[in-house]
Amino acid sequence: MTSDLEARQINTIRALALDAVKRANSGHTGTAMALAPLAHVLFSKVMKYDASEPAWPDRDRFILSAGHASMLLYSMLYLTGYGIELDDLKDFRQMGSRTPGHPEVGVTPGVEVTTGPLGQGVANAVGMALAERHLQKRLGPEVVNHRIWAVCGDGDLMEGVSHEAASLAGHQQLGNLVVIYDDNRITIDGTTDLTLSDDAQRRFESYGWEVRDLGEASEDTALLEEALIDAGEQNQKPTLLILRSHIGFPAPTAVDTPSAHGAITDDAEIAGAKRAMQMDPEATFQVDDDVLAAYREAGLRGVEPRRDWLARVAESDLDATWIDTLLAGTPLANWTDELPSYEAGLSLATRNANNQVVDALIDVVPSLVSGSADLTGNTGTNIASDPMTPNTPEGRKLYYGVREHGMGSVANGMALHGGIIPVVGTFLVFADYMRPSVRMAALSSAKVIFVWSHDSIGVGEDGPTHQPVEQVASLRAIPDLPVIRPADGNEVSQAWEIAVSREGPTAIILTRQNVPVLEGTAKPSQVQRGAYVLIDAPDPAVILAGTGSEVQLCVEAAGSLAEDGIASRVVSMPSWELFQQQTATYQEEVLPSHIPVVGVEAGISFGWDRWADATVTIDEFGASAPGDQVMERFGFTASAVETAARSLLS
Repeated sequence: MTSDLEARQINTIRALALDAVKRANSGHTGTAMALAPLAHVLFSKVMKYDASEPAWPDRDRFILSAGHASMLLYSMLYLTGYGIELDDLKDFRQMGSRTPGHPEVGVTPGVEVTTGPLGQGVANAVGMALAERHLQKRLGPEVVNHRIWAVCGDGDLMEGVSHEAASLAGHQQLGNLVVIYDDNRITIDGTTDLTLSDDAQRRFESYGWEVRDLGEASEDTALLEEALIDAGEQNQKPTLLILRSHIGFPAPTAVDTPSAHGAITDDAEIAGAKRAMQMDPEATFQVDDDVLAAYREAGLRGVEPRRDWLARVAESDLDATWIDTLLAGTPLANWTDELPSYEAGLSLATRNANNQVVDALIDVVPSLVSGSADLTGNTGTNIASDPMTPNTPEGRKLYYGVREHGMGSVANGMALHGGIIPVVGTFLVFADYMRPSVRMAALSSAKVIFVWSHDSIGVGEDGPTHQPVEQVASLRAIPDLPVIRPADGNEVSQAWEIAVSREGPTAIILTRQNVPVLEGTAKPSQVQRGAYVLIDAPDPAVILAGTGSEVQLCVEAAGSLAEDGIASRVVSMPSWELFQQQTATYQEEVLPSHIPVVGVEAGISFGWDRWADATVTIDEFGASAPGDQVMERFGFTASAVETAARSLLS
């Protein structure tokens, strides 16, 4: 039986959602109302957290994959004392507020991941569960022992990324993961029977999950508590709890209607809902003192467990620095000393150099976990470690299977959990499958190292389906994502120094084919400036600026031009984004405005007009043939670069 206080607590959550959405005249009210009892039980009775220390490493993680219901989470963060104030709820969806339309990590204390694009949060939760289990094995359950809780809806389970991640979670037997499926049977277009006839229980059981259908239990706090506690103790399989809820409850007419998915702003409807909850229909943002006191007490239930945890860490046999290093995901001191350096003249595919870097860093960057979407040996991500499996969760090589989108989102979850720097690899052309998760990594500042190999038409025989031409340009369009296309092994090492050192994600673009190590690339800290002068001449008449495998063509063309008395400068330009961050003075030093520039890249010309006056690029799809023949057929030769330079000068 729900007590009077508990009923008022739950109804306060509902009323806050009604008031905030009404005040903003924007948002999603119905799901927050329907799931108020679930949130109440989770935050009051089940989850392990300390609202006064939101970043406590051994806290349970809560992910609202149905991020449109953000007011449900914001209400709980305010009520339990995370530092969110009532004024923040009043500023819901307003400029500069700490309560944006969808939860954003780093903006709101207590928000673990950025959610909103449906399905992403489910996959993030899988990544967090993998991270927790991995760290628990390496540090012990006295240091790491928590659960991952996620709430999803029909839309989350329609999106393919959730299926990829759920399949992986079942295979990995992630018993520390509990997902509550809000089965409200409503979408924006109408009831779900318009589009959906899946049997979620049987589907997840086939993935290897433990599934319990709670039925009409969305208002039964005792049953919810029992089911959640039982699921949290289950440790052999991930758990899906199916909860039949009624969107918009207890509004008088909006319950179980598509309109409740959006903003309930009708005054009569809001007043009717408040009367049904025995609340003052005229009052807004009403929180009774005893309601707030009860929630604040719940928010501090984790104080003693956190202090006990601190004592256990202090008494651990493990070195304190080692514990801090793993929990924080930081490299050891002087880790860059292990980065390999290559002699000029060596012929080496940059994907192979990448693998050598990963292996060189395994002991000095203990948080690295590397893997790929069924292309581990092909992409330079085959770290020298046992695989991460249910039996060896401490393994640092994760086989994702052919699940590119899921891989990216799972990696985001691992990174945002903390303690792991995930490295994920596939062919560059398949970055298209990953774009939503890559975008979310950039938006979330998730420290993921995206490795994309087979970076041009040089892939060869696999043909245009596997030959990326527009992908690099597409990735450059994503804000806060440095895209680095190294010219050789030395630039690969420097790219890794950047990737491990920075806070957010990094894209490293690699060749399948061998390329020569060039003279001058071993000088330190060149790649971090985005572009630098590789070869210079007094009073150059033209600049040949290349990226990746085409820098060698610029070097060769410069030699040919010199034979005819034409002085040229060769600029290696591995990262436009990093170059853009440099001072205008440095940019002018590298690419003086009075000297014409030829841009050279085995990709589309889009964007090169910012840096170059002419280009050697490809604005069409490739062809199936040996890679060197394809490159020659589409004009990627030193003579073509030379011709472009002469034409520009003439």
